[in-house]
Amino acid sequence: MGAEKDLFLNRDLSWLSFNHRVLLEAADPTVPLYSRISFLSIFSSNLDEFFRVRMPAIFAFTDIKAGKTSLREEYPKDLVEAVQQLVHGQLEDFGRILTQQLLPALKEEHIHLYYGETLQTEHRAFVKEYFLSRVLSFLQPVILKKDHPDDVFLENNLLYFIVQLEAEGKTRYALLNIPSGNLPRFLVLPASGGDQHILFLDDVIRENIGLVFPDHTVTGVYSVKMTRDAEMDLQDEFVGDIAEKIEKQLEKRDAGRSTRFLYQPGMPEQMQTFLQGYLSLRVEEFVQGGRYHNLKDLGSLPNPSGKRLTFENWSAVPHPGFHTDCSVFDSVNASDQLLHLPYHSYNTILRFFNEAAIDPKVKEIFVTLYRVASDSHIVHALISAAKNGKKVTVFVELKARFDEANNLRWSKEMKAAGIRIINSIPGLKVHAKVALVRRYENKEWRDHSFMATGNFNESTGRFYTDHVLFTSDPAFAVELTWLFEYLQSRKQPADYMKIPFRHLLVSQFNMIKRFGELIDREIAHVRAGKPGYVLIKLNNLQEKEMISKLYEASKAGVKVELIVRSICCLAPGVPGQSENITVRRIVDRYLEHARIFVFGNDGQAEYFMGSADWMNRNLHSRIEVVFPVYKDELKKQLQQILDLQLNDTRKSVMLKSDTERGSCENVMLNGLSVPAQEGIYNMLAASYKQ
Repeated sequence: MGAEKDLFLNRDLSWLSFNHRVLLEAADPTVPLYSRISFLSIFSSNLDEFFRVRMPAIFAFTDIKAGKTSLREEYPKDLVEAVQQLVHGQLEDFGRILTQQLLPALKEEHIHLYYGETLQTEHRAFVKEYFLSRVLSFLQPVILKKDHPDDVFLENNLLYFIVQLEAEGKTRYALLNIPSGNLPRFLVLPASGGDQHILFLDDVIRENIGLVFPDHTVTGVYSVKMTRDAEMDLQDEFVGDIAEKIEKQLEKRDAGRSTRFLYQPGMPEQMQTFLQGYLSLRVEEFVQGGRYHNLKDLGSLPNPSGKRLTFENWSAVPHPGFHTDCSVFDSVNASDQLLHLPYHSYNTILRFFNEAAIDPKVKEIFVTLYRVASDSHIVHALISAAKNGKKVTVFVELKARFDEANNLRWSKEMKAAGIRIINSIPGLKVHAKVALVRRYENKEWRDHSFMATGNFNESTGRFYTDHVLFTSDPAFAVELTWLFEYLQSRKQPADYMKIPFRHLLVSQFNMIKRFGELIDREIAHVRAGKPGYVLIKLNNLQEKEMISKLYEASKAGVKVELIVRSICCLAPGVPGQSENITVRRIVDRYLEHARIFVFGNDGQAEYFMGSADWMNRNLHSRIEVVFPVYKDELKKQLQQILDLQLNDTRKSVMLKSDTERGSCENVMLNGLSVPAQEGIYNMLAASYKQ
C-alpha cells in the first residue's frame, strides 16, 4: 500500500477528541470537586482558542475550490458541519456535567452557585447595592440603529447582553457590556442559613437591568459572545524589522473577523435575524450556546472551603544530584543530570541561570527563548549577567502565538541591558529549548549544555511535564555552538553551511532523515528475525511523512507504542496498515508536554528527547532540537517513567480509529493501576529519600 492510500485522521476532529478527554476529567468522581470545575474551565478555554486559531483556517480552506488534492483531503467540504456537530455534542455534555453533577455536588458542600435561578429575597438588597456602587460605572449601553452598524464592535471573547426594549409602541435592541475584565466574574454573597451563595456578574446586571434603561421597558435579555480570528497575517519577508511588523499586527489581532457568535437559547428568531444582518454574520458562525458564556472563568470560582476540595499539593522533590553546598556547574561536571518537571523543583533551572550570572568563571551565555513568564526570573538573571560583564546572546522568538507582546517587551529590556538580541528568522520559528554556558575552569574552557523538551517559563513549569538534561559533554557543546552560530547568521538553512550534526537532531538540517533511519533500522531487525520496537511520546502527531513511516514499520511487524496527548492523525489498529500500532492519551492534573523517542535497537535501546512534535510546522517551519540520552542511569529513569505511563489504566485512554468520520474515540480503560503521574511523583520522592 503506497503512502497515498494510507488513512489519515483529520487533525481538527482529533483535537476536539482530545478536548473531550479533558471534559471527561470533569465528570470523574475520583477527582476533587474544584479540580473537576477547573477541567471545565480548561475545556472552555481550549475551545475558545480553537475557534480563534483553527476555525478561520477551516472556513477558508473549505471554501476553496479544490479537487482531489491533499488540501481537500485535509479540509473536506463537510468539515465545518462535522466540527459543529462534534462541538455541539460536547457542549451538551458540558452542560449535563455542570448542572447534573457539579452544581449538586457544590450544594452538598453548602456552596450554592446561582445558575439561572431567581435571586432569593434576602440577597437582593446586597446585590443592588453592589450594582449601584461597583458595577454601574463600567456599563456602556448602546442602542443598535439599523443604519449605523459600524458604530458597534463586539470585542473578541468579551461578554455582552442583547437587550430587547419597548417604548412608545416600538421595539428596539440594545447592546450592553458585561465588564468581567474590570470586575470579578463571581460575587460572593453574605452567608445565610449555613450556605455560601455565589452569583455570576451577569446576573448582578440582569437583576438590575431596568436601572440601565429607565425610559424603556426591558422585555428580553440574552447573553452573547463573539470569537474573532487570531491568526496574524505576517508578511515575514527578508527585509524590514520583524519586531515592528509584529507590533502593528498585534494592534489588529482582536479586530479579526468573526469565527463564532454564541447566543443564549430562547433568543427570538426576529432578534437573531436582525443580529445576523447587523453584524454581517454567516449562518455557520451563529451558534447557540448557554445562558452563560466564557465559562473558562469557572477556574476562578470562589472556594470557601479552601484547599479541601482541590488536588492535594505535591511538594516539588529536590533533585538528588544538586546540592546547595556546591555549584550547579560542579554537579554537572560530576555527572549528567536529568530533571523531571514539575515533580522536581524548578529551582534548579533558576539556579543554573542565577549562578551563571554571578560566577566569575562564566564568560558567555547563549539561550533560545520561545515563551517566558511575564515576570521572568530567567530573563532577570540574563540581564544581571550582562551587567556583570558577561557576553550574553539571546535568540527571542517574536512569533510565539499569544506571547508576541510579552516577548517583544523582554527583547527591548534585554537589549537595553547590553544583551545581544537575535530576532526571528524569516519564515521560521525557533522552538528549540537550549542554552549553553561557557566557563573558564582551571585554565581551560568547560561548556555546560542545557537541553530540554520545555520549559524556560517558571509559570507553566509548575504544571507542564518536561525533562531537562544538564551535561558538560563537549560533543553536545560543540554542536550547540554550531547551532547558535547558525541562528546568529539569520540565514535560511539552505543558504548556510551544511552543519555535520552527529549527536543533535535539528529540524531543517537532519531530523527527518535521522528519524527515518532509526525506524528503518527497526524494520531491518524484524526482517532479520529480531524484534523491532518503537516507543514515541508526543503532544501532537500530524506530519504525513513520519506517520507513513510508522505505518511502514507496522506493516513490517515492528511493535509501535505511541503516547500522544492531543492531535493524532495516525489511525491505529487499521488492518493492513497499523494493526501493530497502539495510541494512548493521558490527561491528569499536569499537562503532558514532554517529547521522548525510543528505538529498541535489538536490546540496545536508544533514547532521545527534545522540543519537536511531529507536526508539519515543527518539522518543516521551525528550528527544533532533539538530543540523545547516553547515560544508562538516565535511560533507566526515562524507561521507568514511560512504563508507568504505558500501564496507566486510570488516567490513560486508548485511541480507537473512527474511519468513517476520520476521527478517533477515547476508549476508557477503567483499571485499578496507580495513575502514572502519581506513580512518577512517588518514584522520584522515594529516590530522593534514599
